[in-house]
Amino acid sequence: MTNHDCVVVTTTHDAEDEARNLAAAVVRERLAACAQVYAVSSVYWWEGEVRSGDEWRIDFKTRAELSERLGEFIADHHEYETPEVVGVPVVTGSTAYLDWVRSETAQD
Repeated sequence: MTNHDCVVVTTTHDAEDEARNLAAAVVRERLAACAQVYAVSSVYWWEGEVRSGDEWRIDFKTRAELSERLGEFIADHHEYETPEVVGVPVVTGSTAYLDWVRSETAQD
């Protein structure tokens, strides 16, 4: 079950429909095997002050070697000036699930 070649890449969006559209576009491009979209409440520092707001978080399951391409795709298709793009390594998981992630993502 130990695995280090898969990652979860996260971004957020301020509109649910835009978050779902981005999630679908990424999966369609095979840059992620799947994406989960869910509501979050964010508190952050921006332009000299603390702000807060409701956002939609997107977690993409992908291979580590695709994370840079995925980050570029997110940046190119996102309306935020500085979109969140954070990748976290998968250190353990179901072998069958991680095999599926690998098989459903773009091969170089």
